[in-house]
Amino acid sequence: MTVYFIGAGPGAADLITVRGARTLAACQVCLYAGSLVPVELLDECPDRARLVDTARLNLDEITGELVRAHEQGLDVARLHSGDPSVFSAVAEQMRRLDAAGVPYEVVPGVPAFAAAAAALKRELTVPTVGQTVILTRIAQRATAMPEGEDLATLGRSGALLVLHLAAGYVDRVVEELLPHYGAECPVAVVALASRPDEVILRGALGDIAEQVKAAGIVRTAVIMVGRTLGAEQFRDSHLYSADRDRHVC
Repeated sequence: MTVYFIGAGPGAADLITVRGARTLAACQVCLYAGSLVPVELLDECPDRARLVDTARLNLDEITGELVRAHEQGLDVARLHSGDPSVFSAVAEQMRRLDAAGVPYEVVPGVPAFAAAAAALKRELTVPTVGQTVILTRIAQRATAMPEGEDLATLGRSGALLVLHLAAGYVDRVVEELLPHYGAECPVAVVALASRPDEVILRGALGDIAEQVKAAGIVRTAVIMVGRTLGAEQFRDSHLYSADRDRHVC
């Protein structure tokens, strides 16, 4: 039997992929990430499916549930918020399943930053303004960041930064990025992206911290910092240009 790591999407239940929903509906066991996964998705599980909230489980306990289900001949849905490829902690689960000889597959999902961009009605890569997006976080009470991946270093690129797990430390974010982006650099904060209680804040690096604190946002949010968020005057993409030779493969 197989373990399926399924990206549940950013929050709205209908943003799970068709493949994700179909896989979930075929699994007799579902481990889900507590309050981070919309409860409506659990309705997709088969009747009498075993549902396990992993919010209070450690890695050994989670792995134990996955291995036991496999040994019982049951397919398992391991439901993660967003997309499993970013800040999902699936790497250590996969490593342990490899050691236990348990097969698994990954079903991608809509990541939080994509839902945030949709809420902002913004393309994150704009011709002649910015073509690079950096997904990162800060180390506070979590695992330390690798050398060279601190905000000061990443900020020197001038690229659009998307920070996960950082809303509660917005003062530190501003302090470390101000020397590289300047106080007038556009910033957006999107909390609970795609959910009914979604919150969107727009401002500049110099004033965003006060907005975030006034709104009481401390988690389930992404912070975006970069020029493309405010881009209005820019060249059209060459992709649809009338000057492009469309007969060349």
